[in-house]
Amino acid sequence: MSYDAEQYEQWEQKLKKVELPLWSELPNFSLYMDQVTALVNDTLGPIGIDQVTPAMINNYVKHKAIMAPVKKKYQTMQIADVILISLLKPAFSLATIRHGIDQVTANIYPQQAYDSFVKRLMFSFKNIDGRNNGRAIEEKNLNDKLMQVAVNVIIDRVQSEKLLEIIEKPLTKIEK
Repeated sequence: MSYDAEQYEQWEQKLKKVELPLWSELPNFSLYMDQVTALVNDTLGPIGIDQVTPAMINNYVKHKAIMAPVKKKYQTMQIADVILISLLKPAFSLATIRHGIDQVTANIYPQQAYDSFVKRLMFSFKNIDGRNNGRAIEEKNLNDKLMQVAVNVIIDRVQSEKLLEIIEKPLTKIEK
């Protein structure tokens, strides 16, 4: 096995161990902006997701992608939304993400939707190498299908970014 292949396999093994918090594991008390950014960045850092900044969160509020904080404090719902947006933002616009969240939560409680999405994502992390022959989580309706498609986009993106990082070779002047 080449060094590159070993490096990729090690990354896959690390990703399989990632545990994202379910709704009940998110803080059930209000957090200030710096606490929200620290929590989200600590949570998503092992996946390789770009860090969220206060300016980004303020932008999410401005564009109504998340609810405005109350007295500069963020609740569980807003924290969950920031996590979801951080995962999906590289592939979708804020408007599309918000629309998707609204569509899914029109039929089920936000807690159930968030947990379902996180469970699907963690299942996909654990089966990223495709060798476990794990069955996909059942899709009972179009909301489930939408969540699974979004999860697949996240998996494909983090995989492609890692593969490019590993195989990237410096270009010579002629290749540039």
